[in-house]
Amino acid sequence: MFPVTMAIAHLKGGPLAPQIFGTVIFRDLPAGVLITAQVYGLPPYQPGQNGTEPMGPHGFHIHEKGICLIGNPEDPFLAAGAHWNPYNQPHGNHAGDLPVLFSNNGYAFMSVFTNKFKVQDVINKAIIIHQNPDDYRTQPAGNAGKRLACGVIRPVTSSFF
Repeated sequence: MFPVTMAIAHLKGGPLAPQIFGTVIFRDLPAGVLITAQVYGLPPYQPGQNGTEPMGPHGFHIHEKGICLIGNPEDPFLAAGAHWNPYNQPHGNHAGDLPVLFSNNGYAFMSVFTNKFKVQDVINKAIIIHQNPDDYRTQPAGNAGKRLACGVIRPVTSSFF
């Protein structure tokens, strides 16, 4: 059996943002993993006003469980669990903490490198887009708000990538 060197998650918006869709690709490199996200249908930025939460930039995380069930439509994707944190680190240093996504007329593209895991480690975990920006400080999850979209990370079995 060959080790998994690539994986993909197909993002799909839930009831709070059904227009979201996209892909997140994970590629093993010699010193870590390159993560590339391409997302469409993100809500435009809206600052928080009168005690309401902002909309965007959007928190972006790997979560513990590859379960993208909607559950409660007003607070979807809770079955994906908490941020993936295999080394029991404080928030901001979880292996699953990724940079925020910025909506550019609904579109976001991001590539980021991490040495906190290999692709094999995230197979069957979930990738989640949140409503609010992650503050990378608040414990345990950065105050990133409700979950807008979810995708399960699956191995890529084709050699064409």
